[in-house]
Amino acid sequence: MARAHFRFYAELNEFLPPGRRQSEFICAFRGRQSVKHLIESLGVPHTEVEMVLLNGEPCGFSAVPQDGDRVSVYPVFESFDVSPVTLVRALPLRQTRFIADSHLGRLAAYLRMAGFDALYRNDYGDAELAETSAAERRILLTRDRRLLMHSAITHGYFVREAAPRRQLIEVLRRFDLARSLSPFTRCLRCNAGLKRISREEAGEAVPPRSRAHATRFRRCTECGRVYWDGSHYRRMRRLVEEVLATLRGGEGGGESYGVF
Repeated sequence: MARAHFRFYAELNEFLPPGRRQSEFICAFRGRQSVKHLIESLGVPHTEVEMVLLNGEPCGFSAVPQDGDRVSVYPVFESFDVSPVTLVRALPLRQTRFIADSHLGRLAAYLRMAGFDALYRNDYGDAELAETSAAERRILLTRDRRLLMHSAITHGYFVREAAPRRQLIEVLRRFDLARSLSPFTRCLRCNAGLKRISREEAGEAVPPRSRAHATRFRRCTECGRVYWDGSHYRRMRRLVEEVLATLRGGEGGGESYGVF
């Protein structure tokens, strides 16, 4: 039986049992095992890994450790550029688009509210989530780390927070999206874009009192749902400003938006 020395860094330790966190440990294995297989057998989804060093040299997921080898596993780097180093993911995503599993419906709605493309259905199966994530090059958001180990998935993220508002902050921070927000430009119901319309075009889709006081109206280009700047919009706008203030480390209301 072969034995390799493993060391996981930073937040990857969250997936390990306490006795293996923040320290080097030995992983015993039989036959030819890829780095990816060994990493996931230890409980860490491959989608959480950005770089692997085999005996100090960068390697891909397909590398095969030998007896006595040392494997260092690193998460996504946020504070410095490692682009000259060989990373385990070959193709970066040109657009930040998401697909959320069936337990993250509120997070998906919040992402849409912030202007991000976020697919969601409450009846998605694991296979469909994996296939859609891969085919449409979407980041799979889930709290099921086993789902992230699906071989088809290249980009995914294990959501740590349990409360939806904290989940939104976590995802925006993780993917550095604070400057990419475009609030109230996407349908909360179906994820399609919104088109600005006049009060007259909104018609009876808006209650008479709201239609008289509202100044901005938009209609979904797919499902036809109409949105206007009523009390619900003002609550969502406050939420967006509070989230931005948190991301920027501020205490009070954040940037004011007039995009709706």
